[in-house]
Amino acid sequence: MLKYDVLCIGSATVDHFLHLEQPISSIRAGDKILVKGLESHSGGGASNAAAGLSKLGLKVRTLVKLGMDHEADYVLKDLKNRGIKNITLHKSKKSTNSSTIITEKKDRIIFAHKGSSLDLNKSDYKKSQLNAKWFYLASLTGKSFSVAKDLAQCDKPILFNPSLYLAKRGKKYLSAVLRCTNVIILNKEEAEVLLGKKQGIHSMLHGLHKLGPKMVIITNGPKRLYGLHDKIYSLMPLPVKKINTAGAGDAFNSGFLAGLIKGLPFSEAMKVGQVNSSSVIQHMGTKHKLLTWSEALKAAKKIKVKVL
Repeated sequence: MLKYDVLCIGSATVDHFLHLEQPISSIRAGDKILVKGLESHSGGGASNAAAGLSKLGLKVRTLVKLGMDHEADYVLKDLKNRGIKNITLHKSKKSTNSSTIITEKKDRIIFAHKGSSLDLNKSDYKKSQLNAKWFYLASLTGKSFSVAKDLAQCDKPILFNPSLYLAKRGKKYLSAVLRCTNVIILNKEEAEVLLGKKQGIHSMLHGLHKLGPKMVIITNGPKRLYGLHDKIYSLMPLPVKKINTAGAGDAFNSGFLAGLIKGLPFSEAMKVGQVNSSSVIQHMGTKHKLLTWSEALKAAKKIKVKVL
């Protein structure tokens, strides 16, 4: 079977955006709210990362469990249009994951429905299908986390991006995957929750490194982000007009991993991840304006990395 670059494992969703004119904080129970606009986009951790990696020129597959509904058709059509094949062998009786994202100028609320992704299990793939150079592990929750533990034993380099849901389960719960992880990427809140306490950024980087990952990155929205790989690196995201932050982390992760696979040093791969993320947050949806490889390299020249 032809070898490909990355298998992205996790969820695929349909995100429904509802745009409001009034502040979310002004809404009370029982209110009838006039919606300024609405739109739907394909999303989900594995789907978003796969789209980013594919746009950057890599050969990608997904392992995501979908339902038997129109939402699943929507997801599969989007993946196909991006040249991405989903290798999952079965569909779930549960509905495909979906999110309703209520947005206004300064805030958002996300209502996430975890449906079919909770049903992913070892019978949904064959070992012969796992012929990827890298595994990208997005959040697998509930019973589907057994798949993450199974794939961690496949002797493949892993980028692990656990969500806050998984971080709350703690170090012991995630230990089987963390021990086999090459790269872990978390935001500051997720890192604090996983480690069990608030502490300085250097302590968090080293604390996560001790759990197994060889490379550690902690992001913090528009604030300075940090990475550990032999040395500690930091960079400040360029200021951009923020329209929507959904998918920002997935865009960063895909940019960073593409940089590593294409042979860039750790610090340069961080820059590619950051410019990819900065591009996505200037548009609606989680995949709009993902960068090509040439676009990312050009934009990355504007960013400076500090060695601490």
